[in-house]
Amino acid sequence: MKKSLFTLTLLLSTILLLAACGTKEEESVGSASDQDTFTVGLEAGYAPFNWTQMDDKNGGVKIDGNAEYAGGYDVEIAKKIAEGLGKELVVVKTEWDGLVPALTSGKIDAIIAGMSPTAERKKTIDFSENYYTSNFVMVVKKGGTFENATSIQDFKGAKITGQLNTSHYGVIDQIEGVKKQPASDNFPAMRVALESGMIDGYVSERPEGISASSANDKFVMIEFTEGFVADEEETAVAVGLKKESDLTDKINKVLAGISEEERQEIMDNAILNQPAAE
Repeated sequence: MKKSLFTLTLLLSTILLLAACGTKEEESVGSASDQDTFTVGLEAGYAPFNWTQMDDKNGGVKIDGNAEYAGGYDVEIAKKIAEGLGKELVVVKTEWDGLVPALTSGKIDAIIAGMSPTAERKKTIDFSENYYTSNFVMVVKKGGTFENATSIQDFKGAKITGQLNTSHYGVIDQIEGVKKQPASDNFPAMRVALESGMIDGYVSERPEGISASSANDKFVMIEFTEGFVADEEETAVAVGLKKESDLTDKINKVLAGISEEERQEIMDNAILNQPAAE
């Protein structure tokens, strides 16, 4: 009798232990979308679209698992989307090349990082409607050889780069005789390379070009009369989402409620408020 009671007790303990382990495992494989949060991935290093700052000034949002905050145009758009979805915004700081893997693995719900909805990316992920459209520019040193360039072909023989795995880097091939440099991981690194003379310029989008020249009086942004040829999908930015995500239609509805005037006002404020411009 005592043996039977002991066996029954041991069996019940084992069942409870297995049940507890099962619960813990189920929680560990849960995706970001299972919660009442909207988890967004971005670089926090591509001003004025997104940047890192030390406090919540100008609407900065705390970076998950980090003492720092994220600010910028993308963050403001993310805040509006989260509000429209009725969820709490969570910002995750991720290297550019890690954004798509983070999305497809379920670590984040969306990419809002100044990402263009190119055909190549659409093979892996879906995109919302565009939330900003710009054009390609070149950032060079003020007073340098290329400050007065009016055509991309004026950069023949110049050392030019762009960010890795972006259309910015791809369009450099349109410049005849250019000395295309290895792609850079991020924009802060390109700004350092430009100021040190390692490169003669880098390809960017107009908002970042304004941001760079505002933050550093040694830089100037070149807008071209004869510029790069690019499809709209390469100069626009949209929200990156998992294939067949149920968030796509909901996010498009929120974006449709943000007028072009409001979007431009948000961008103007982002350029004004970037930490480096203070």
